[in-house]
Amino acid sequence: MKRVYLDHAATSPIHPVVMEKMFSMMKEHFGNPSSIHSFGRDARRILDESRRNLATKIGATPSEVIFTSGGTEADNLAIIGTALAHRHKGNHIITSEIEHHAVLRSCQYLEKNGFNVTYLPVDKHGFVSINDLKRELTDETILVTIMYGNNEVGTIQPIQEIAKLLKDHQALFHTDAVQAFGILSINVKELGCDLVSVSSHKINGPKGVGFLYVKSGLKLTPTFYGGEQELKRRAGTENVPGIFGLSLASDFATSELETKQEMFLKFKREMMSIFEEHSIRYELNGSLEGLPHIANFYFPKTHIESLLVNLDLAGIAVSSGSACTAGSVDPSHVLVAMYGKESDRITSSVRFSFGLGTQLEDVQYAAQQIVNIVNRLTNH
Repeated sequence: MKRVYLDHAATSPIHPVVMEKMFSMMKEHFGNPSSIHSFGRDARRILDESRRNLATKIGATPSEVIFTSGGTEADNLAIIGTALAHRHKGNHIITSEIEHHAVLRSCQYLEKNGFNVTYLPVDKHGFVSINDLKRELTDETILVTIMYGNNEVGTIQPIQEIAKLLKDHQALFHTDAVQAFGILSINVKELGCDLVSVSSHKINGPKGVGFLYVKSGLKLTPTFYGGEQELKRRAGTENVPGIFGLSLASDFATSELETKQEMFLKFKREMMSIFEEHSIRYELNGSLEGLPHIANFYFPKTHIESLLVNLDLAGIAVSSGSACTAGSVDPSHVLVAMYGKESDRITSSVRFSFGLGTQLEDVQYAAQQIVNIVNRLTNH
């Protein structure tokens, strides 16, 4: 049976070159980067080179990069670490209703510990309103955390506009760029962000590693305690093989961005063309102007579980949204925020996401299978 992987927003296959070089590196350079002997110095050199490379990718300096165990830890450190370090200035945080759970649950943790959190609504395309944000800002606001590109529907938020609004305010600005890095060009100075989260396994690197950009001079309260790694900001021996793999993966992910964007947008349009050719009812959740590798479609009078099971039987891997809620019958909080609790979209939508190895014929096959499945589910 043909097998097609269209769930790259959940996780991506590791790049074969990254895998090969990581394996060699693990055999030859196993030292602890905090050790002063030659084995440790070899590991430290790889760590430093990787840090410099990743900093260059986002227009930062090496000391502004903190290595983490992934996007979730990066979000937690950014939000909880910033809130605790700046509590003397206020206790108000602003986020949106469609953030990844790593952000939402960090905010919920802070609410239980005396902070006030405002969850901004979004419109039917998934955008936060700058006016809403402006209205909710107070003298007590110390952090605004708004994701760059949404992991379920691909909506790209007006990050530069938000940064411009916050320029003369004490509030620091964090963005979860886990889905955007490697798809969009990111320069932290141009964006105006104070903190940016990135994950490795979304860009064909290994799982269990990521990084947090922290603007120079910004204070964070550590959430891990132990050694003095990462300039005392994140304790624990660094995952040198993972960091090396992340750095290598970033080289591939950030090259030829425009070509990749055009290709993914072509895939999205091809799917829609096939749906229209066969006259099945569908609507795109979000907009075509979102992240090009994410396409979230609503198929009226179908059901998520039936769609996913039938697609899996046809060898096609997709999802109903965030991989962190896979297997859950809870409705997508993103679609609920966009369309309301009563909308049929929250029980009849699936997400397709493209990446390394995705071919046009894979997309065409998946679209044709959707046509067959939707016709079968809606005609009986």
